[in-house]
Amino acid sequence: MIFLDKFSKSILKSLSSKQLFFLKNLWSKKKLEHGKFNIVEPGNVSPQKTVPDHIVKPSYYATGHPTEFIDHPEIKNLEQIENIRESCKLAANILKKVEYFVKVGVTTDEVDSFTHDLIISKGAYPSPLNYKKFPKSVCTSVNNVACHGIPDDRKLEDGDIINVDITVFYNGYHGDCSKTFLVGNVDDLGKELVKATETCLKEGISICKPGVKFCKVGEKIEHKAKSLGFTVVPAFIGHGIGHYFHGPPDIYHLSNDYPGVMKAGMTFTIEPVLSTGSEEIVILDDGWTAVTLDFSRTAQFEHTVLISETGVEILTM
Repeated sequence: MIFLDKFSKSILKSLSSKQLFFLKNLWSKKKLEHGKFNIVEPGNVSPQKTVPDHIVKPSYYATGHPTEFIDHPEIKNLEQIENIRESCKLAANILKKVEYFVKVGVTTDEVDSFTHDLIISKGAYPSPLNYKKFPKSVCTSVNNVACHGIPDDRKLEDGDIINVDITVFYNGYHGDCSKTFLVGNVDDLGKELVKATETCLKEGISICKPGVKFCKVGEKIEHKAKSLGFTVVPAFIGHGIGHYFHGPPDIYHLSNDYPGVMKAGMTFTIEPVLSTGSEEIVILDDGWTAVTLDFSRTAQFEHTVLISETGVEILTM
């Protein structure tokens, strides 16, 4: 699950469904070309799922408000690293299974139910569930939804691209990863966007090691994205992770001056969002769903990484 950068230069505001419909018509008249796909509008959301009593839960599961306060990047010891490694491994394995479930005709609510049941069956808690009141167990972001899409009754259509963002709370630690999947016959631009986004994630990870400045990740990603003809959406950033869901360091995906350097034992996510059009987004009136202002498509990929003594380990590979 991605973290919202409150200092972003992107357009961030609440937008009602009625306003969204108006903007959709306005942009359609301008005949913007972002490829062949259907613009996504929010559907009906089913009731929030429950988690069995025997499963260990994070601090926010009942109130929606996390109680951890982390004011600096955490250096994890060997025991902590092993715990988060197990959590990340579980998240990655579940994401692989979800990939085979995603297909034309399946609703994003069914993707949520499938993933929720998998996570529960492994004795883990789906981290997004009730985190700051998020109503579902995963985020499903389709086409023009940049991130934090709430699963609903919309069926996946031929030509869609969908990011499924999975985080699990297991052994007292969160493991976080996401991937954008192709649904049916996706047009060439959509395929290029998805491939470029994964490439940018790999570029950002490739420079990670002790002594490297956090800000260098964004510099590397932005340079690669531009060279491939796509735009980084700057409103959303990676984050430190451990027994807490979100904490320092902040990992920006474009050029920045965020202070600090990587040290062995640190764990954090890198999760760029790329767009075929503008960097500007709006938040719908559900308080979560982030859509591109120009209705361009976006894609996102995410890994949780560990800074080792000599380099970097991808925990969610």
